[in-house]
Amino acid sequence: METVGELAPPVRTLLGPGPSNVHPRVLKALATPLVGHLDPEFIRLMDETKDLLRFVFQTGNALTLPISGTGSAGMETCLVNLVEPGDEVVVGVNGVFGSRMADIVERCGAKAVVVETQWGKVFTPEQIQDALKCCRRAKLVALVHAETSTGAWQPLEEISSVVHQAGALFVVDAVTSLGGCPVQVDAWGVDACYSGTQKCLSCPPGLAPVTFNQAALEVIRRRTSKVQSWYLDLTLIEKYWGEERVYHHTAPISMNYALREALRLVREEGLEARFRRHRRNHVALAAGLEALGITLAAQEGHRLWTLTSATIPAGVDDAAVRRRLLEDYNIEIGAGLGPLRGKVWRIGLMGESSTRSNVLLLLSALEEILLKQGYRCTPGAGVAAAQATYTAG
Repeated sequence: METVGELAPPVRTLLGPGPSNVHPRVLKALATPLVGHLDPEFIRLMDETKDLLRFVFQTGNALTLPISGTGSAGMETCLVNLVEPGDEVVVGVNGVFGSRMADIVERCGAKAVVVETQWGKVFTPEQIQDALKCCRRAKLVALVHAETSTGAWQPLEEISSVVHQAGALFVVDAVTSLGGCPVQVDAWGVDACYSGTQKCLSCPPGLAPVTFNQAALEVIRRRTSKVQSWYLDLTLIEKYWGEERVYHHTAPISMNYALREALRLVREEGLEARFRRHRRNHVALAAGLEALGITLAAQEGHRLWTLTSATIPAGVDDAAVRRRLLEDYNIEIGAGLGPLRGKVWRIGLMGESSTRSNVLLLLSALEEILLKQGYRCTPGAGVAAAQATYTAG
């Protein structure tokens, strides 16, 4: 067998849909010596992590914790615990991740009442209300707050009122918004919410923060059938993360170290300051792209600060641009998904990756590559436009 060399991955500037770059303090935390998953020191860390997650989710929910798995495990945790066979669930589909929720609902033996809108657009309260009228009694409504496949930012407050007036629970996907855009679980009346560690929290992928309020917990405790997944069964997991500390699984110790440190960084910066930083860099990027003649794909007025979906100009080779960015500049951006494949670039400015220097670096590199492909734009226009937004404050 050929000798395997020492690990030496390239140093990338991660400006795709995730993961984002990680702070050195988080990397250092990953290298901290292990303790056991029932060690008193790790149990203390679990409690600290839960408190920090409540801060970021803006909630007082007791059941707030990181699921051992990626963001998709958070999605499944919310749905498999709340949905039983025969239930009706309204799911908003305006991108990849709404479709994934509908698939999980059907796998639970429930009926997914799908309400669709064009990819890149958001739902109105009226659309959700109409969908609820098609149900005998909807168990819950599931929406994506920040659709990673399109860059669309879904308003939630008015829809939350509509959902609760119908007697349903409100489940929200905040994978690409938590820690980068406001997520106010309690104030908005969100009953269950999930996220991932690798985006705006700037922690490696591998944990999925979730939070459930009392109404959601009561639904779980009134179930008449077992939760579809043993591993994600919250009636078991909460006994490990709660006061009982009953063994359920071996938690990924190092990942929990890293998440705790990433959340400490969020708290040190402050949520409002963090949101301002993400907004400021998004505005600069959008101005720079538009100066290069590149339009934004998501609905105007509902564009994420954390992920920008940029329409690829006619005649430009999508894959070649992304390859040149990666090979010549060590910059990663994302390709389009589904019907947007080959039509958009997905540019993430999340957590540690959301910086002024990254915005200007990307615009400069993108302009140079586009000019070499024969695309016509004014040299320096993108960087100048972005700089102007920073100067204007």
